[in-house]
Amino acid sequence: MASAPPVTDDGLVEPLPRIDIKPLLAKLWPLGAKGAVSADDIAEAISHFFTNQVSDVQAGALLMCLHFTGLDRQAEVLAKTAECMLKSAAKIDQNGLRAAIEGKRRKEGGYGGGLVCLCLCCWSPFRIGVLLTSHSPCFKVDIVGTGGDSHNTFNISTTSSILASSLLLIAKHGNKASTSKSGAADLLACMQPQPPQIGRIRPDTIADLYRETNYGFLFAPVFHPGMRHVAPIRRELPWRTIFNLVGPLANPTDLRGEDRAGEPLLEARMIGVARKDIGPVFAQALELAGARKAMVVCGDEELDEISCAGDTLCWRIQPDPADPAKSVTEHFRLHPRDFGLPAHALSEVSPGKAPEENAAILRRILAGEVPDDDPILHFVLINTAALFVVSGICEAESSDLGFGDDGVVITERGPGGGRWKEGVRRARWAVKSGEAARKWDAFVQVTNRFTDY
Repeated sequence: MASAPPVTDDGLVEPLPRIDIKPLLAKLWPLGAKGAVSADDIAEAISHFFTNQVSDVQAGALLMCLHFTGLDRQAEVLAKTAECMLKSAAKIDQNGLRAAIEGKRRKEGGYGGGLVCLCLCCWSPFRIGVLLTSHSPCFKVDIVGTGGDSHNTFNISTTSSILASSLLLIAKHGNKASTSKSGAADLLACMQPQPPQIGRIRPDTIADLYRETNYGFLFAPVFHPGMRHVAPIRRELPWRTIFNLVGPLANPTDLRGEDRAGEPLLEARMIGVARKDIGPVFAQALELAGARKAMVVCGDEELDEISCAGDTLCWRIQPDPADPAKSVTEHFRLHPRDFGLPAHALSEVSPGKAPEENAAILRRILAGEVPDDDPILHFVLINTAALFVVSGICEAESSDLGFGDDGVVITERGPGGGRWKEGVRRARWAVKSGEAARKWDAFVQVTNRFTDY
């Protein structure tokens, strides 16, 4: 694993010595050759990218070899690479963050009161843009996707993560646009009347953030500074690379102890992928990384979110009822009707708008100004509902959410045993009660109080 660069007496950082990975490259072809490389070998080599110890030529050669051999779509390679990427990430004050989460923890149903993530995986056969990628009693949830599905839909995952913050602690890991007109960071920067200052959410301010709000946006370049050495190489390549896949597996809050043996901070996550064959690979990678609550989704149209138009393939990881220390993965399909909502053609939710226009739509959703039957709102509701289900909060047998909650839990179960309609009930409450808007306002206010370095 790469080490930190030495510092001279006058405070200057000395460059680390170059690492020659030519022997590794020589063993990457032909596949199956004697002495073939392991996932650990690949991850070890990539770890030196983050300290700028591998030449651009050899780094590019490794990325190309992984792409054309398919090794960058192997679960163990992804899991090991994500692990080394996390070790190279900017260091978060784990004790401070745990204390902040502990102070806000609100257990309900099967939700432990911690961090949850929703994200997208930026993968398709060819590179369209460049992405600078970007469990304890104290948990977070992550919602993210791999991106690159080419459907150019509204910013569903970002909007869903904001709605979900009404009831969950959200750790949204994102970046600027890579393959669409409006990336998550672009959208947030255009929010009015005052945008959040996402660049001020740093390892030294993240604990303060969660002391005051449920929502966190972790801007990938801030938390993965070593990626700046990789960006120019990726920009020169016409193909997507392993980094388009590994980003969603490297949420900066996915931390345990220094030896990764302690309880993780991240409780649950939902990841959207834009290719069906990547779904089971991601599910296996998550299991290898120790995930206990997660769901990987891919719309039948190869959409990196739960589709509002038809079926969505799902791979859900849950604790094994026979042995809670282990996890099991179940594969099933979801349809909008499982959420109690009608299907809508993607053309109805693919405005292809600039971030300023998408920000205006998000503001209207948070203000409760969008009609109940609006296709984009339905699209957001089903993805928010799914995140609620994955977190475990929909397993609660009673409901006392506050103003606007009728207290009637929908106990009907659908595919995979999830209470998807209960998720929609809670998502609608988040909008109609104004709770999602209040959580958003708190996020904006606290980030604007933070200062730059």
